[in-house]
Amino acid sequence: MLALTACGENSQPPSTQKPVETTQAAAPQTATPTPTETAQAPLTEVTIAFATRRDTTDLQSKVDKVSEILSKEIGIPVKGIIADETASVEALRANRANVAFVSGRAALKAEQLAGAKMYLAEVRDDYSGGKTYNSIFVVPKDSPLQTLADPTKTLEQLRGKRMAFTSRSSGSGFIFPVSELVGLKFVDGPDRLEQFFGKVTYGDGYSSALQAVLRDQADVAVVSEYALLPPWITTEESAKLRVLHPVPNVPAHGITFDDSVPAELREKLINAFLKLNEPENNQLFRSLYNSTQLVKVDHEQHLATMRTAIARAGLKP
Repeated sequence: MLALTACGENSQPPSTQKPVETTQAAAPQTATPTPTETAQAPLTEVTIAFATRRDTTDLQSKVDKVSEILSKEIGIPVKGIIADETASVEALRANRANVAFVSGRAALKAEQLAGAKMYLAEVRDDYSGGKTYNSIFVVPKDSPLQTLADPTKTLEQLRGKRMAFTSRSSGSGFIFPVSELVGLKFVDGPDRLEQFFGKVTYGDGYSSALQAVLRDQADVAVVSEYALLPPWITTEESAKLRVLHPVPNVPAHGITFDDSVPAELREKLINAFLKLNEPENNQLFRSLYNSTQLVKVDHEQHLATMRTAIARAGLKP
């Protein structure tokens, strides 16, 4: 992100004659821009951070092709970089990136640290809600645990059981299920889970949490609904599992813009991203993250469920 500064000179030749009544006007100084003026200075290049995901391959090559399309549409160079979500948020905060493709929780963190907002969200065929998806409690197919009409009674069966969470930073693999457990008064918060479960473990992603159940190291795991599909686990492994209880309305990942991107350029970028929905570009876009299209969203409305889940779970944004 460019920070433009200007400095003016106020110089006059030394006096070699008697002073005269007229004086030479000083050359006007160019004021240094205020932080707001600097932030809104025209950009000559846009840097977009694309999140790493395990369900995509050859990501940098695809990102480069997407960047070419966006650059052509907005008329200035677009540079695509790959970073995990923590690094993407930090890049927005430190003005090393202007835009980032991140999850709902990361988008809220980017709002907190960089004043960023999400303007577009992905839609996927494996999202039950289109631009939202389910967090799911998963058990072995032959587990004695049963899905009952009352969610409280369903989850009561987990008392004393071995629980495998995806990770403490995962929306669907930790935040939403813990929020559900707190809301139903089974636990007091994220650091009191052992008062309900017999054992709690954390993986390094969806696959490891599901493998804990498949290998009888856990009785139940929580993941995103799409994690029951390859490449997270095989089709054969998926057939050995079933959903015990879904928690809906996890907001889809989306595209967050730093507040330093001028409004006019932001609109150009939004329209350029929407070009990825068109037939000539859609296959490339699908190959990035298995998304079918991008849709416009209101930041507050789209992320409201994530904000609520974080608060109810007793976690920090």
